[in-house]
Amino acid sequence: MRTLSLPLALTARISPVVVLAAAGWVLTSGPAATPAAQKDPAPQSADQPSSDGGASATATIKRYSAAPAPCGSIGAATIKSLVPGAKTAGKEIPSTDPSLRRTCSWNALKGYDYRWLDVSFEITDSEAEAAKSYKENVTAKSGGGTVPGVGDAGYSVVNLTTEDKQQTREGVVMIQASNALVTVTYNGSDFESKKAPATDEINKGAIKAAKEAVAALESGQKA
Repeated sequence: MRTLSLPLALTARISPVVVLAAAGWVLTSGPAATPAAQKDPAPQSADQPSSDGGASATATIKRYSAAPAPCGSIGAATIKSLVPGAKTAGKEIPSTDPSLRRTCSWNALKGYDYRWLDVSFEITDSEAEAAKSYKENVTAKSGGGTVPGVGDAGYSVVNLTTEDKQQTREGVVMIQASNALVTVTYNGSDFESKKAPATDEINKGAIKAAKEAVAALESGQKA
């Protein structure tokens, strides 16, 4: 029987402990760790919306007063589709201020196919502050493209990383909706072939989750 070893960065992302007796694997949980990434081609090609955030009225707008329950922001059917084998209830990550920042994670290993999904909400003091943070986050993750029709501004980027010959492809979607920021992270790997899912699969999955998360935000509590 051959023993398949996992890259440390991938092993750190798998939670809870999963034992694959047939392959002799033991996977342990831990925080996400992403090595320097190879940018995939920009998944979107629309013009990015501009935001000056300078108007006094914009600076005081605060449409949302609290972050919604993140584990209830994505439908069960979507979870089953994007993260096969995961518990649809998800697991909320502890936050220092749950009223302002909340995150839920889903992850599962089905056979040799692994998927991980994070959905995060952050509530800022004003629309101008959210727009500023959004622009800074987009600048830090260059190489992607805009996501039109979701919130006030949207951006998507997909990266491919390789460690110990194992590929992982990760998509990140960032949305600004008034004074709220929504971030979705979705990645996957095949531990048998050591290949990653296609760019289009990861990008479309991340965008689908982001649309549902923003809809949950908009239908929830408002200031």
